Amino acid sequence: MTETATLEGDVDVAVLDDDLDFRNYIEDLLRDEGKYTVKTFAEPDELFLSAETQVPDIVLLDMKMGAASGEDVIEQLLTRWPDLCIIIITGFPSLESMRATFKLRVFDYLAKPFSLSQLRQTLQNAIEQFSLGRAPQDRLRERLGHRIKLLRVERDWSLKDLAAATKLSVSQISSIERGANLPSIESLLAICRAFRRKPSEILSSIGF
Repeated sequence: MTETATLEGDVDVAVLDDDLDFRNYIEDLLRDEGKYTVKTFAEPDELFLSAETQVPDIVLLDMKMGAASGEDVIEQLLTRWPDLCIIIITGFPSLESMRATFKLRVFDYLAKPFSLSQLRQTLQNAIEQFSLGRAPQDRLRERLGHRIKLLRVERDWSLKDLAAATKLSVSQISSIERGANLPSIESLLAICRAFRRKPSEILSSIGF
């Protein structure tokens, strides 16, 4: 069952944890902060279904959920939405598990029990790093630039390589990747062709 608390806020947070008391606890904490929209989920499939309609800004994810594997959930989330901010929450912390978790490309790690100040600081770090809570056009520009840069780096391309493949200038691509400018429709199509991706695929991966 999915529980939703619609708050007046700028940052969408999804909480995935099989402990109802903990979900209620996090929901109450974030409500008091006054700047979050919160959705809580007991099952991974509920989160996936919800994210198909609206990708959250941040996912707070419990690594220990009975039969569900936290590692598998992370892999599925990042395969569908590569730029998603994931923060791990666990009651079974260890140095080894922390190292393994960060190899999964998550943003941060919180060990239960944690204080409100720890949660607040971790969320604020995520907001700053991922440029969350900003105007939609600003977020689109920055997320799209970041995604294009990731695609370029994955192929081990330089700016000059991408410029040659798209017939755009190096300065154009650099400004797009830095989030200084949005690409024109023509430029976006050229970039998508170079990466052999559909525009809709790239936009959906950044939550637009």
